[in-house]
Amino acid sequence: MERIVYDKMAELDQRHWWYRARRQVLAALIRRKARPPIGGRLLEIGCGTGHNLEMLGEFGELDALELDAMARAVAEKRLGRPVLSAPLPELRGVAEQHYDLIAALDVIEHIDDDKASIASIATRLRPGGKLVIAVPAHEWMWSAHDVVSHHKRRYSKRSLKMLIDDSPLRLDSIGYFNSLLLPAAMAERMASKIRGKRDADLWLPPRPVNAALELLFASERHLIGRVPLPPGLSLFAVASA
Repeated sequence: MERIVYDKMAELDQRHWWYRARRQVLAALIRRKARPPIGGRLLEIGCGTGHNLEMLGEFGELDALELDAMARAVAEKRLGRPVLSAPLPELRGVAEQHYDLIAALDVIEHIDDDKASIASIATRLRPGGKLVIAVPAHEWMWSAHDVVSHHKRRYSKRSLKMLIDDSPLRLDSIGYFNSLLLPAAMAERMASKIRGKRDADLWLPPRPVNAALELLFASERHLIGRVPLPPGLSLFAVASA
């Protein structure tokens, strides 16, 4: 990702509606579909500035990995110990058959060889361990945000399923989230393309708008993992070793 994306992440990840609501939705997904054992070992790959660490740490003993030095420094302050630096797909230095749950949340779309990356992650899971991934959905939603974030691709439900099916893992669950805001996001992306916008689109709305968007997005925590959500901005998959 470009420096501006990490800078915005560090500035806004505790206040912005998208980060705050997304953590609630992903926590509900992990509780319902991954169910790591009490006291289990967890790893977040690509933790960025560490905005998910507190949430993931509620599920067990957490390690984290981040390549960007600035983001890693912020994440280490939040985690209270060193954060690993090991690129996918090699994951050199990351112990094999060590983790009960590995989370790769908006990470796989940044990697050239996503198939090799999933296979490598699989070797780091204990038998029965779970991988939880989140990726951006719909190639037709491609925008300046994807370019600035250095995305290699957006996924369809079919392509994400094929990625897991072609790996050593068994697909347990797959679906959309951030569905309620898809119409608004579509309108905003179309307007940005018309304007020729080429920069990142992360900014903090006025407090009432920020709170309303968080409330709407976070309401999906009651549904995710229980009923299929309609097409949304993101896809998740949960898979077992």
